[in-house]
Amino acid sequence: MLKQLRNAALAAAAALAFTAPGADAADDKIRIGMTVSSAGNFALASQSGVRGVEIWVDEVNKAGGLEVGGRKLPVELVKLDDRSDKQMTARVYETLITDEKVDLLFAPFGSTLTAAAATATERLDKFLVIWSAAADTLYDQGFKNIVSATQMPVSRMPVASLDLAKELGTKKVAIVYVDEPFPAGLATGAEAAAKERGLEVVLMERYPKGAKDFSLILQKARASGADVFFPTSYEGDLISMVRQMRQMNINFPYTFMVYASTPQFQAIGEDGDYIYSHTNFHPTINWEVNAGLNREQFVEAYDRLFPKAEYPADFQTVLAYGAGAIAGEIIEKAGSTDAAVLKQAALDLSGELTVLAGPYKIDETGKQLAMPFPVVQLQPEKGMVTVWPSEVAVAEPIFPIPAWTDR
Repeated sequence: MLKQLRNAALAAAAALAFTAPGADAADDKIRIGMTVSSAGNFALASQSGVRGVEIWVDEVNKAGGLEVGGRKLPVELVKLDDRSDKQMTARVYETLITDEKVDLLFAPFGSTLTAAAATATERLDKFLVIWSAAADTLYDQGFKNIVSATQMPVSRMPVASLDLAKELGTKKVAIVYVDEPFPAGLATGAEAAAKERGLEVVLMERYPKGAKDFSLILQKARASGADVFFPTSYEGDLISMVRQMRQMNINFPYTFMVYASTPQFQAIGEDGDYIYSHTNFHPTINWEVNAGLNREQFVEAYDRLFPKAEYPADFQTVLAYGAGAIAGEIIEKAGSTDAAVLKQAALDLSGELTVLAGPYKIDETGKQLAMPFPVVQLQPEKGMVTVWPSEVAVAEPIFPIPAWTDR
């Protein structure tokens, strides 16, 4: 009976959202707000992600809009700058809601900024679609109106890479991480996954945000005797680490860097060779899509909309695009932009959708339970190739990674 009453209340809210004077029915479009980082630690990833959302908006509007309340409504994307600053982010999301009058919102890049955004959207009772925030702690805070449409929880991300490390016969793992929620969560997940697989964690080292010199950390990792080096940081730090590893002639048989699969990282050239990473966007990874574009269609749309982009699409672009495709399905099923109705629609669709990034499945907190990341390696001449698991692997892993002097 309680469930029936709750469903009836949600249905009534959906109807009111599109019939009440001054509500959504008075508008001729759906306004979606989000922030993009023009500068700071998150700028590269944020700008890559927003292109995915823009592809989805273009796709929806070319089809006449989303079907809501018996009519097609185009989507308008409202973007403001957060400059990678969490204090600014909270204020800007409030501005999007109170001044820009958006109907729902997409999260910024990363767990740090998304947590700040969620405080504003929750307080002002708006639905927040997340595409990159994977810190498990975000989903433990009691937010009612958030959904991670595409990003799997950080605690599960290291599993595939450490499965491969175990398969290759490694024994000891050195983990270093920047003092940010996502990298810290990834490091904690890696530590747990390593121990579960019988690998010894010989170093668990945190460093402060903004660090430029990684020589001491690299020396500690080498001295630990690790044969697996597992730094969890953003692109800029990882690029600096690799360059300093070469300068210091420090090498590990197995080095995994979460962002080594991005075009920005690969632009450093041969210094990035042999490093392991993961991605959900690669020519060999083709899910059976039932929402949004498939990989071929997505690449065509990216090239058409962003012919002058410095980098091609990466997994962040794909995550954000997939979040858009899932958001569209949620909005159409809800028939409303009321936060509670949208959240229920998101739960009802769990397990029913597969987008370019993979299958969609969430729990009651909005945490994403699917969207696996296969392991790739940057191999000379071949470029980035999938090496694990066997179901999607197209090449054997090169192990151990050759010493710098042998390359």
